[in-house]
Amino acid sequence: MGETTVNAVAAPALADAKARIEIEGVGKSYGDLKVFEDINLTFGEREIVTVVGPSGCGKTTLLRCICGLLPINEGAVRIDGVNVTEPLPGVAMVFQHFGLFPWKTVQQNVGYGLQMAGVEKAVIAEKVPHYINLVGLTGFETAYPHQLSGGMQQRCGLARALATEPSVLLMDEPFAAIDAQTREILQLELLRIWESRPTTMVFVTHSIEEAVLMGDRVVVLKGRPSSVFEVIDVGLPHPRNRDTLASARFAEVREHVWSNLMDEARQAEFEIK
Repeated sequence: MGETTVNAVAAPALADAKARIEIEGVGKSYGDLKVFEDINLTFGEREIVTVVGPSGCGKTTLLRCICGLLPINEGAVRIDGVNVTEPLPGVAMVFQHFGLFPWKTVQQNVGYGLQMAGVEKAVIAEKVPHYINLVGLTGFETAYPHQLSGGMQQRCGLARALATEPSVLLMDEPFAAIDAQTREILQLELLRIWESRPTTMVFVTHSIEEAVLMGDRVVVLKGRPSSVFEVIDVGLPHPRNRDTLASARFAEVREHVWSNLMDEARQAEFEIK
């Protein structure tokens, strides 16, 4: 299926934005198991696109293909016109399980990506405190991951990604392992950070509410193997806050996505029986 507007409320003015990520006819298989096929998507240079779908549909696999961590079997992925065959500079990924080095402090973890990129020590020393402060970890610079809560560890992982000032930020269910209250706080803080420096963000989640709150568009994956069922223009203005969650438009889009995924779940249950 194609792009859906859900009662014709348009997304922010992104249609004319330059394409940053182009995914054309992409398929991924593991042996005889085809995870997804014929994925065709374009992401603009200043938008957040969220991706939802049933468990096992290949959401995380798609992210790893976009960033070059996994090879594709069919089609092409391009970032700023460059074919992705390996990890590219300017692309950062935040993982569900934090991915911090347990033997490094917050300060050292945040500076790691810059260090690997060959950035001068003086520049790292200047940038790291800024991004630690941006995610609210000032005062914890010398703490180790085991001394931090789950939410604080994810803030550290986010700061590490942001410190490299990526043009593309890939988020693999970054708040899934965090309690509900902290998750909402981090969602709104991430939106605040993005709104201060808009870039391309692709955000995978199992939460429909999170997908609608965070995304300018929502990509729905369905089927076996999965493919793009629809792309929904969320049509919610920025900046977003807790009031967004109570808006009629939020409820409308959430219900639309929920209905589609419930249809898929019912079909899967029927096939199993």
